[in-house]
Amino acid sequence: MGKSFFTLEDAKISFSLFCCVYGIGTLGMPGNYSRAGPYLATTAMVFMAFANIYASVVCSRVLLGAPRTVKTYGDLGEWCMGSFGRYLVVLAQMATCLLLPCAFLVLGGTLLVDLFPDTLNSSVWIVFMAASLLPICLTPTLKEGASAAFAGCAGTIIADAIGLSILLYGMQGHPSVPKPDLSFKQVAGAFGNLSLAYGAGIVIPALQRQHSDPTRMPRIIVVTLTFISCLFLTIATTGYSAVGCQIASNLLFTIFPDPATGLTDMGFRPHKGAVVVAFLFMQLHITIAFGVLVYPAFYILERLLLGMHKKKKSIAEGGHPDYPEHSTPSAAIITLEQPLERRLSKASVTSFADLEQTCDDEDSYDAELAEYSKPGNAIKYVLLRVSVVAVLVALAIAFKDHFREFTDVIGASSVTLTCIILPIVFYLKTNWEQVSWVEKILGCIVALICGFLGCYVTYTSGEELFSSTKSSVKFPFCSPEFETEVYYNASALNQPTTFGL
Repeated sequence: MGKSFFTLEDAKISFSLFCCVYGIGTLGMPGNYSRAGPYLATTAMVFMAFANIYASVVCSRVLLGAPRTVKTYGDLGEWCMGSFGRYLVVLAQMATCLLLPCAFLVLGGTLLVDLFPDTLNSSVWIVFMAASLLPICLTPTLKEGASAAFAGCAGTIIADAIGLSILLYGMQGHPSVPKPDLSFKQVAGAFGNLSLAYGAGIVIPALQRQHSDPTRMPRIIVVTLTFISCLFLTIATTGYSAVGCQIASNLLFTIFPDPATGLTDMGFRPHKGAVVVAFLFMQLHITIAFGVLVYPAFYILERLLLGMHKKKKSIAEGGHPDYPEHSTPSAAIITLEQPLERRLSKASVTSFADLEQTCDDEDSYDAELAEYSKPGNAIKYVLLRVSVVAVLVALAIAFKDHFREFTDVIGASSVTLTCIILPIVFYLKTNWEQVSWVEKILGCIVALICGFLGCYVTYTSGEELFSSTKSSVKFPFCSPEFETEVYYNASALNQPTTFGL
């Protein structure tokens, strides 16, 4: 009897992957269409879906051929490229796991200012948010990270659904939407958000080591990321169909009414209660995602600076392809013929919090937990984590008025390197002799395009991020005709636009 196409265990791993990927990147999907227009944006989305699926699948294939000592993404980097590979992976992973929580603080501060107008400014709200998250950050480990990831993912789904419903209801009866005024810089800017939205590669090692039959991971990745891509496409086209190039970079900012007039930037009057509910669910996601995402960075810093979490066995002892006494197991990666020891699946506890922790049983977890209570370690790790949060708060306050540019930089730089470029480089390096010329060319093209766009968007968005001047153009993606005035004002036309619950 043949194997099932998708088992219950596959579904659990797929669900964990979905919860880790589906996040704040969805808010910028309609904005990508506003920048690039429907045809170019759809092409870009298809390319990024392919690039992320391909990179995640080849990351899984490299792991299948790696020795059992290779458990984390950092281990994989060292096994493929020696110490340089480990440091490269660790730095990129650290940047992702620190900058994304920083972006959450920026977004959270903006949402709270809108929710409670005329109270505190965004800088104070950012400080309060970080202070409220400190108890979570000071918890030694997040054993049930997957439950938190699910709650955060659910918050994003609900916020997206409410936001799109409000937008469509408020803009009902609109004429043809205005198209963007295209330029290479504007179109390329969509790359940062698309890369940020996927970001799957970073969690593949953590998910794969939990599956009892890791050879099924490529199928799980393809099915899950294809489904996520369809959701991204639905959100993007739905939002664009109502407002065209006049949607803000963030869906939620488009639907929030001005406290004085009660109207949104698009000129319709939404139901304030529905908007508040959408904001609160997104705030739920931000709060949970901050705690879950920052944990791998804490873990790595505690290892590097405090000497905690030392590895018991070097990767070289497990078989490094650069050491002549060990052969490169590339054929096993391609043919998947490597004998694999069956393992008990622990898919229910996998999330971003598990990226660096490799506790395979309760004893390992208890030993990990006991390390935090050793004399001297308690004070050190608390001071370290508080210092990290303080630095993130300072960065968030500095970039509080540049959320779009900040997230574009994160997506185009650290996320692109971690989730697309490095997996492809590792795969081609360890399997160069076995990979067909077609796949070699394909992999190199994907890596080069993503590398070029990543550098370009990082540079251009970085310029805007550190610029002291702020553009006064209301709709910067449109032609001059639609830059300052809404193309369809529902309130001025006396349309009933209150979205009721």
